[in-house]
Amino acid sequence: MTYRSPVTGRPLVADTPHSLAAVGERWPVVDGIPYLRTDSEGLVAVALDHLDAGCPDDALVALLTDQDAWWTGPATDLGELKQLVRERDTLSLRAAMGLLRMGPVADYFAHRWSDPTYLAGLALVEAHWRQPGTGFELACGIGHYLRELAARGVACVGADVVFSKCWLAKHWVAPAAEYVVFDAAALWPIETRKFYLVACHDAFYFLPDQPRIAGLLREAVAPGGVLSVSHLHNAAVSGGAMGPARAGTEWATLFPDAVVYDERELRRALLAADSPVATAWSDDPAIEAWSIVEADGVEADGVEADGVEADGVEADGVEADGVEADGVEANGGAARALTSGLVMPVVDAVLQPNPLLDGEAPRWPSDRYRAEYGEAATWLADSGDAARNRRVLDLPARW
Repeated sequence: MTYRSPVTGRPLVADTPHSLAAVGERWPVVDGIPYLRTDSEGLVAVALDHLDAGCPDDALVALLTDQDAWWTGPATDLGELKQLVRERDTLSLRAAMGLLRMGPVADYFAHRWSDPTYLAGLALVEAHWRQPGTGFELACGIGHYLRELAARGVACVGADVVFSKCWLAKHWVAPAAEYVVFDAAALWPIETRKFYLVACHDAFYFLPDQPRIAGLLREAVAPGGVLSVSHLHNAAVSGGAMGPARAGTEWATLFPDAVVYDERELRRALLAADSPVATAWSDDPAIEAWSIVEADGVEADGVEADGVEADGVEADGVEADGVEADGVEANGGAARALTSGLVMPVVDAVLQPNPLLDGEAPRWPSDRYRAEYGEAATWLADSGDAARNRRVLDLPARW
C-alpha cells in the first residue's frame, strides 16, 4: 500500500526495509506497521536510530511506550515492555495488555466481544452489508471489527493513533489486516485510497475537528460503498452521556444524509434476527447513542463495485436506482434482516463460554464496566440462541 506524508502529503517510498521517506522526512516501519504520528517527532527519531542500528526489538519497545494524548493511567515500564517483546509469541492477549499497563482499557478490550456497544456496531454494518472487498477502520483499537471482516474475506486496513493497539491487533486479534499509525487531526496518509466499507466505531465522538474528519471518511468511500459510524453520544441522555456528546440537531448537521439508528434498536434486531428500524435525530433522553450509515448506490462509471451496479441492474440484492431489492435499497435506506453474517460467528468458530459469566451470575471486571454495560448486556439472558446473545463467544486463540 502506498502512503503519503502526514506533514506534506508527498508520497512516501521505502528507503530501507524498515522506513518510509520523502524529501526532508523519514518515518519508521516497525513490525510491518508504519508509524506516522506527527506529534511524536522524538519517538520517531529514537525508533529510526534503533532500526538503523539493527535493533528492531529496541525500536519496538520504544514505540510501545506511546499513548493517547488523553491517557492519565500509569506509565509503561521498560522492563515489562522488554518482557512483552521477548515473550510475544507465547503470552496471552490479556497478559500482553497487562504488561502494557492498559488498566481499565484492558478490561474494555478483553471483553468487547460481548459488550452492547460492539454488538450494535456489528448489527449496523451487517444491516447494510454489500459484500465489500475492501475496508478501512479509523480508530481501530486492537482490531475486534477487523477480525470479523477479515474472516469474511474483506481486505482491511486499520488505523489508530497508538502504536501498541495496532501491534496487539496484528499479533493477537486480526493478523490478516494491514495497520498504520497516524493522527486523524493531521493529513491522512491513506487519503488517495478508496474502500467499499469505511468505519469508525465507538470513537468518532471524541475525535477533534469532527466536521473535517467526517468529510475525510466520506472521501475514503469508493463508489458503491458504505460509511458506518457507531456510538454517537446523545447530549440529552438522562443521567448524562458517557463521554463527549452532541445534541441530535448537531449530529444531524454533521451527517445530514445518514440513515440513523438508536443503538437499542440495533441490539433488539440482532437478538430477534430481525431488520433494524431507522429513526430520526432527536433530543429523546432515553436514547444513549445513535449509529449511522451513509451509502452510495451508484458507481460513477457504470462498472460493478462489489455487488452494486450503476445501470440499475440488480447485483447481489442492491439496485443502483434506489429501488428496493430483497429488502435493501441502494441509498442505504432499508436494512437487511440480521439472520446471519457479521452478527453471528463464522461457521468453523470454536465457541467458548463467555468469561464474564460464572455459571449464571455475572463476573464483572470492574464496577466501572458494570455501570457502563451491565444494564444492556445481552448475555445476562439465559434464553435464546447462546451465540446470538453472546453467552458463548468466538475468542482469539491466545485470548
